[in-house]
Amino acid sequence: MKYMLIMRATDEALASFENVDFTEMLDVMGRFNDEMISAGVLVAAEGLEDAAESVVVDYSSTPPLVTDGPYGEVKELFNGFWILDVASKEEAVEWASRAPGGGPGVKTEIRRVASIDEFPQDNVWIQKERAWREATGQL
Repeated sequence: MKYMLIMRATDEALASFENVDFTEMLDVMGRFNDEMISAGVLVAAEGLEDAAESVVVDYSSTPPLVTDGPYGEVKELFNGFWILDVASKEEAVEWASRAPGGGPGVKTEIRRVASIDEFPQDNVWIQKERAWREATGQL
């Protein structure tokens, strides 16, 4: 089963990282990622750039409204994620509990990633996606 570990932090927590040596942070994160690679559970991992550079597409109108910046009133921002292929939610929680960079105002949300096998296999779009995944080595 795949799980997405979504790193979330408050503005205050993000500000506390401004004084952390970037090379040291990369070393700590790199060692953690290497542990997950060695364990065979890491599928993907990415950090996200500053939320102030983001764009929001709001679908509550036609055409959708596009605005700059993060959500209007947000108390926590996503700043990166890992996708793990593990045996259970408990194992995903175990890996998340070991992640570096924690502290006050930092949280990790764990969400199961739906498998293509869970969708109707007779749907033409699912069949096309399955073919694409097979052709690109994702299945």
